[in-house]
Amino acid sequence: MNEQRFEKVKGIFVTGTDTSVGKTVVAGAIARQLATKGRQTGVFKPIATDCKHTREGLVSPDAEFLAHCVDSRFSLEQINPIRYHEPVAPIIAIERSKREIDWESLEQAYKNIAAESEIVIVEGIGGVMVPITKNYLVIDLMEEMALPVVIVAWSRLGTINHTLLTIEMCKNRGLQVLGVVLNGYQAEEASLAEETNIRIINETTGVKILTVIPFDKSTCLEKGKIGEEITAAIDMVKWQELL
Repeated sequence: MNEQRFEKVKGIFVTGTDTSVGKTVVAGAIARQLATKGRQTGVFKPIATDCKHTREGLVSPDAEFLAHCVDSRFSLEQINPIRYHEPVAPIIAIERSKREIDWESLEQAYKNIAAESEIVIVEGIGGVMVPITKNYLVIDLMEEMALPVVIVAWSRLGTINHTLLTIEMCKNRGLQVLGVVLNGYQAEEASLAEETNIRIINETTGVKILTVIPFDKSTCLEKGKIGEEITAAIDMVKWQELL
């Protein structure tokens, strides 16, 4: 794989401390805020598993959601060039499908979107240490794309360890960590751990908690809907200024 395979663009790479932690909703909400403020915003999901079969082929619900958030004119195939059906890590999906990643298509899709976007919001797959291939992890992809990083983490007990490990990996690769978004906070049920996570993560790493997103049952990926409470939490951050 060649150096500088990816276009240098202004944007954000949204990663998570775990799978299903809320990366898609956060990435979509950030992209939508930027788009509504008049910025030409592209969205990109390089690799997805757990895709559904449709008449048009394999489709990632995550990519559909991201496309909806910015009313993207790009096809889902461009927004998400590499797709696998089974809900497993990419390395296993490749092994079971016997279909290697087409890096040329991935790079070209990103180039196309970057060429017509002021800002590109990229959503990763799983966490930073998820293997894409035998010798290539998600963090390697992040390093090559060289975008500043937003880390999405649960607000619950146990998030400090996962978040600190993710921050440490990003910093070790020379990536700029813009901050952490804590997701799924429920004030009426919050434990002491949840109430102190913000302070401990910030004091230990120097990385800011950008916002805390409340649990919002009105959000629905299938319908492309972001709840008002999530929108309000995301809108508290001046994403344009961060970039």
